[in-house]
Amino acid sequence: MSLIEVIAAPLNPLDLQIASGGFHSVRHDSPYVPGSECVGVVVDSDRHPSGTLVYAECHAGPTTPGAFATRVLVADDDVLTLPEGIDPVQAAAVGNSGVAAFIPLVEIAGLRAGETVLVLGATGAVGQLAVQIAHQRGAGRVVGVARDPEALARLRSIGADAVVEVRAGEATDELATRIREAAGSADVVLDCLYGAPLEAALQTCAQRARIVNVGHQAGPTAVIPAGTLRGRQLTMTGFAGLHTPLSEKRDALNWIWGAVVRGELHVVVKSVPLTELPAAWRAQATSPHAKHVVAPSR
Repeated sequence: MSLIEVIAAPLNPLDLQIASGGFHSVRHDSPYVPGSECVGVVVDSDRHPSGTLVYAECHAGPTTPGAFATRVLVADDDVLTLPEGIDPVQAAAVGNSGVAAFIPLVEIAGLRAGETVLVLGATGAVGQLAVQIAHQRGAGRVVGVARDPEALARLRSIGADAVVEVRAGEATDELATRIREAAGSADVVLDCLYGAPLEAALQTCAQRARIVNVGHQAGPTAVIPAGTLRGRQLTMTGFAGLHTPLSEKRDALNWIWGAVVRGELHVVVKSVPLTELPAAWRAQATSPHAKHVVAPSR
């Protein structure tokens, strides 16, 4: 086991979903300390040298307190050493979110240079990173889809070639038309929304397009026409980082942290002390287009 003094612990939508009892595969009926990941310094460990700056995954529950604390105890297998020169807060901010963007795009969908990538929910932390990763990995065209026009406009400065606003009450066919005008035919879709936006995006997919779902902010269900699925020979996959061992995320995280050190990846961070966690928790529930990171030492 490793005892870690926490420097930065991101607040993820996953943390809110589990705590509310709304997550699809984890539920806690007793009180617990939440927090699914952190960056900190090793205090004592069976494997990692004391004083090492590390990233750790925390499987929070009633018997295993999570990362929203000054210190956390985690299994040695759930700890990775961070590269030299990386800012601890930035390293924490791109952990869970970066993996949810990189693995679906690169390892599952197998993004190839020149392909068109559609990111549904592009203004959240995962979406912002997905836009940048797709751009860095050689996508020919990257299109972001989301609700907030101001947040969408900022995506152009980080790699989006076009953006599409999801408008309240708009028919699915109308949204599909506007996505098609912006993207043409999508080869890869990273879906953080599900629901109606995914239904619209499917109408714009190229033959043999690959779709990976990582969230359902627009709703828990979507209509997938059999003719579209089979006629275009689409591949649809779901990804859940919670159920993926850290050892299988190592390559993705090392690429992401390397890109951060090189200044190639950015995410808007709002750092808050542990005493302000309740306010940050409420703010995160409103989809703030930024990553809240709890800093217990502040």
